[in-house]
Amino acid sequence: MENAELVRDWRGRSYLVGPVPSDRARMFRLAWASMVAIGPLQYGYAALLVRDGLALIPLAAWIVCQAATPIPVLHLVRRGRLGVRAALAAGAALSGLGLVTLALTTATPALLTGYALLGGMGAGLVYGVCGEVVTSWHPERPAVRLGLITGAFGYGAAPLLVLAGAFWDATPPPGGALTWVFLVAGVAAVAVIGAAALFLRVAPPRWWPADVDPRAHALDPALLRRTPPAIREFSPSEAVRTPALAGLAAVLVCAGAVSLFDVVAVAATGSWAAVAVLVALNGAGRALAMRCSELWGRRRVLTTVLALLTLGQLLLAASTAAATGTSATGTSATGTAATGTAAGIGGMPADPAASAVLLWLGVLAAGAGGGAFYPLVAGLVRDFFGIGHVGPIGAVVYSTKAVAGLLGTALAALALTGSPGVFLLAAALTALPAIAAPRLRHPGLPAAVRV
Repeated sequence: MENAELVRDWRGRSYLVGPVPSDRARMFRLAWASMVAIGPLQYGYAALLVRDGLALIPLAAWIVCQAATPIPVLHLVRRGRLGVRAALAAGAALSGLGLVTLALTTATPALLTGYALLGGMGAGLVYGVCGEVVTSWHPERPAVRLGLITGAFGYGAAPLLVLAGAFWDATPPPGGALTWVFLVAGVAAVAVIGAAALFLRVAPPRWWPADVDPRAHALDPALLRRTPPAIREFSPSEAVRTPALAGLAAVLVCAGAVSLFDVVAVAATGSWAAVAVLVALNGAGRALAMRCSELWGRRRVLTTVLALLTLGQLLLAASTAAATGTSATGTSATGTAATGTAAGIGGMPADPAASAVLLWLGVLAAGAGGGAFYPLVAGLVRDFFGIGHVGPIGAVVYSTKAVAGLLGTALAALALTGSPGVFLLAAALTALPAIAAPRLRHPGLPAAVRV
């Protein structure tokens, strides 16, 4: 890069200080729009097309493909063997194909090929490359910028859900409103991601904007206190042997499973307004959580987010119990198994008004916590292991979303039976990492030292 200067901070970290490109803001906006475009592939399918256990199989396969794709893709991009333009062009075509598949068929074999395999790979390409581009051009605040674009992936399906709710005719594709909704989403994805492919590029290694002094930034007492940096640069092989990485992966698996489960479970209530708000909060909460983490620290905010997600499960369990006249464990007042009749069971009358209030409270809590942990975990990867290999290490942690997808679809299958007890299981899954999150510490420090 022309007019760039190599400087070092007090920890010996090097920075290639250079001018800010005039199109940096445009690159961020295009990356954000691309993430919005792939949102319907996950949350749109989960909310609109999952009506039985069989429909969960393509969703689980999609999540596995989407989570596994960024690892090899980012490896090739960093080594210069795959260009950003080519990767995003392929992502545009594959993501569009996945959405068109949803518009034209509900046959499981076709969904497994067109939606899960090809669409999942396309979304993984877009997710990985856009994250890499944005963090490389915003090294002074990478976690906040990453939170903004991953938030777009979360709430990107909200307009789709609003449209589907407005024109809902319960007709599965092909035919009906859903066909047109997914076709429009597919065309939009190809156009938006294709446009991004023309302009996005990765910054030079170690690039730093000239309008921010990296040495003063590294000595900022607020940053050192709230988001202390890694004590040294860890290689991927070193990182995978640390308890910190295992802890971050466990958080993502447990919380990711419950986040997916909530979308299917709330959609099963038939309230499209509730599921749209849940998905919108899932995305918006990511950006808010990252800003809060710069004020109060990532581990503290991560603990709060997981606690909110846990509270959401308890409220949703109470809502289901009030709707069916059962206890939270799925039994009637006499102790027999619940059958889910609306009139109430075993002398415990159903209370639709209380159920609706509890549903909305559960949606607000679960939505606020249901996506924010993703950028928080990514931020902790950078804080714990340094910036030298943050991409490969972050991709390893993110790949555990594949396990979260399998676990989440298993929970969703239980939710479709109507038992409120599954929400208590989901609450337990998020309560455990909520308790463990404050105990995460920087690798390489003695056990008695905490930062």
